[in-house]
Amino acid sequence: MIWLIALWGILVREALRFVRQRERFISALVRPMLWLLVFATGFRAALGVAITPPYATYITYEVYVLPGLIGMVQLFNGMQTSLSMVYDRETGSMRTLLTSPLPRWWLLASKLIAGTLVSVAQVYAFLLVAWMFGVTAPAWGYLTVLPALLLSGLMLGAAGLFLSSAIRQLENFAGVMNFVIFPAFFMSSALYPLWKIADSSPLLATIAGFNPFSHAVELIRFALYLQIEPVALAWVCGSLAVFAGLAILGYDPSRGLMPRRVIE
Repeated sequence: MIWLIALWGILVREALRFVRQRERFISALVRPMLWLLVFATGFRAALGVAITPPYATYITYEVYVLPGLIGMVQLFNGMQTSLSMVYDRETGSMRTLLTSPLPRWWLLASKLIAGTLVSVAQVYAFLLVAWMFGVTAPAWGYLTVLPALLLSGLMLGAAGLFLSSAIRQLENFAGVMNFVIFPAFFMSSALYPLWKIADSSPLLATIAGFNPFSHAVELIRFALYLQIEPVALAWVCGSLAVFAGLAILGYDPSRGLMPRRVIE
């Protein structure tokens, strides 16, 4: 029961933090909507071809890029969650959290679950706004995409937690965020198909193929169209296990990346 109480407390804390940070919610909507309504026009013209993925006969570029922008929302939220971890460490509140009698891995998992639920709420708010602008998916897709959102959110959040374990000062985090977010986003299939990337740069297509974010986007993309992509599912689950293991190890003062005096 005490484990569930701790989980509930962390969930409520993250929810209250998100509700009070209205700028965070607004930016989570404005950023992908700019890509959807403004930049998508330029990318569609640059591609010069119809997007014909294996799960649909024909879709517009705006509909194709929708899962990539969903991934963008979750990617930024994962980084925001890790930023809050760095902030909590500097203010001392994380010391109180990690010195509780519960295992560190459960506390980190609770933090990860809370951040993922916040990202899912942001995604559905974005999907609602996109629907109002006429960019829609199949009706059942809004339900079948939920497991994919949970998995991808957990994977990206775990990556953010691992990064936060290696960053000692809040001032350094902005640079690290840009170093991670933009390569992960642009070197993926979020904005254009892998086969189109391969036409211009086989090396970039290879990098995108090994990018976990690409597989998170593909998992979301197929789930929106009521299908499962097994390769993407395996990549996301494997990446989640790796990043979560590294995060737990990173927050272990006896073996991790953070010095004992900081997190104890």
